[in-house]
Amino acid sequence: HEGRLVELFLNTVADIPEFFAWDRARRRGTVLFVYDQGLTLMDPHGHLARTREEARAVLAVGPPPLLPAERERGRYSLTCYLDDLVDTPPDEPYEQLALADFVLREAAHLLTAYHRAWTGIGKWLPRRLLAADPVRGRALLDGHRVVAAHADPAPLAAAAGQVLDLYGGPLREGYAQPWRP
Repeated sequence: HEGRLVELFLNTVADIPEFFAWDRARRRGTVLFVYDQGLTLMDPHGHLARTREEARAVLAVGPPPLLPAERERGRYSLTCYLDDLVDTPPDEPYEQLALADFVLREAAHLLTAYHRAWTGIGKWLPRRLLAADPVRGRALLDGHRVVAAHADPAPLAAAAGQVLDLYGGPLREGYAQPWRP
């Protein structure tokens, strides 16, 4: 459309509630934001306008809170990734970058959940992170950049530590996750 790539989403009106529930459960709101912010090319029967209003109502409510098990699993995962990042020597840049990505992603998930804000992936992760918490979000993103540019995990570790502190600090001892085949 006008020189820009257009994605076509074909949904029936009956499918929309299920898509919106799926999006809300993932806490990402991808489909919700498409309906909220997408460019309408045509809507001859007003279905899109009504769906857009439904999307805006769901977005306003926000994602559900983390369940206690999800919160503890995220806290434990972030602690593990953070421990590995800090222990990785600067002469292992590939390992550092891979771990920095996991630290950023898990910290962003926990931080947006803490604020009952939407999270994202790709280009949407920094956008949603900064919208949820401009100060802590910026610290995480700046810390991630310092790992990439200077092989220094300290700023990212400090920022992720602040996120862990919101949930009671690092979680190592005593954590158990039941395994179900």
